[in-house]
Amino acid sequence: EPSRWEGVQQETEGQEIVSEGKVIAGGEFNKFFPKPEDPFDITFLQEREGFAEAALEFEGEEVATLAVSDTANNPSARDKFEGSNEDLEGYPLAAVGNNGTAILVADRIQVQVRSKASDFAAEDREAWILEFDLDGLAALAD
Repeated sequence: EPSRWEGVQQETEGQEIVSEGKVIAGGEFNKFFPKPEDPFDITFLQEREGFAEAALEFEGEEVATLAVSDTANNPSARDKFEGSNEDLEGYPLAAVGNNGTAILVADRIQVQVRSKASDFAAEDREAWILEFDLDGLAALAD
């Protein structure tokens, strides 16, 4: 299995970057991430234009990654939500491979949780997505 960096490289290689207006700075997303309580912790891993990612740790072990991305610089990222017949509290929901779950907020902001631990199930991913400040992210997209 490729590392998280190789996986992202494989997923994005060859994709044309198209900007639909001003892309939100990755650092703007950090305040909307969940506020974990013991035994969970969050360590921010990277941020760049239109993207922020953090590791979710349980008792010191990484169990998932949490990410927010602005699809303004990658409109094709919204394709997986088109025709989605599933939603999470009104947000279009999509599976991302076998280990990822994502929603689309305000038809622009993608919130994604990817399992790193084998026992971190789809239900866990959905629960952590709901821990984000989704209303705040929607307002940011305006």
